[in-house]
Amino acid sequence: MKPIHTNDIARRLAQDIPDGAYVNLGIGLPTQVANHVSPDREVVYHSENGILGVGPSPASGQENPELINASKQLVTLLQGGAFFDNAQSFGMMRGGHIDIAVLGAYQVSASGDLANWSTNQEHYPPAVGGAMDLAVGAKQVFVLMRHTMADQTHKILETCTYPLTGAGVVTRIYTDLAVIHVTPQGLQVHELHPGNSFEEVQALTGASLLPPVRL
Repeated sequence: MKPIHTNDIARRLAQDIPDGAYVNLGIGLPTQVANHVSPDREVVYHSENGILGVGPSPASGQENPELINASKQLVTLLQGGAFFDNAQSFGMMRGGHIDIAVLGAYQVSASGDLANWSTNQEHYPPAVGGAMDLAVGAKQVFVLMRHTMADQTHKILETCTYPLTGAGVVTRIYTDLAVIHVTPQGLQVHELHPGNSFEEVQALTGASLLPPVRL
């Protein structure tokens, strides 16, 4: 088993974002996607705290302490970018104006249910933020996460055991082991990252997977 770095997961996901898409980047790992935009396409990244046109992380010495994303990370603003208040930001999210929401997850089910706001643990307080609004308002939801917890506890399950953020909302799952599509037939492995076999990935998944289609 050879998990890839989270930055490489973000790079792989960015390859699947179509030209002209408006994309929300959720808190945590999804923010890394802003560092990977193909020069041959225009993608407009949205941050929940009120930015449209989020750029990559600033170079050392060029940071603006007043320009941060929803994860409170320093970012840049692309030419033509805009700032607005939370009411307008959530209006974009709830009104169906976001093509893709890239979100992290604690768990994803075989039917595309998403759990990413609470683990029911007292020492780890719940924080839903705008995840529920994005889960139902975005046209597609891509999950970017590690395939398992550090102790190899499964994060992809037949049924989520944590409270749901949204039911049947996830379109694709991008992990450090594979790219998986949520389909009516089940979880379809679209791509295995180099050094990983289908059998190894299945063993670390709490739901049945369909093997990659051989062309």
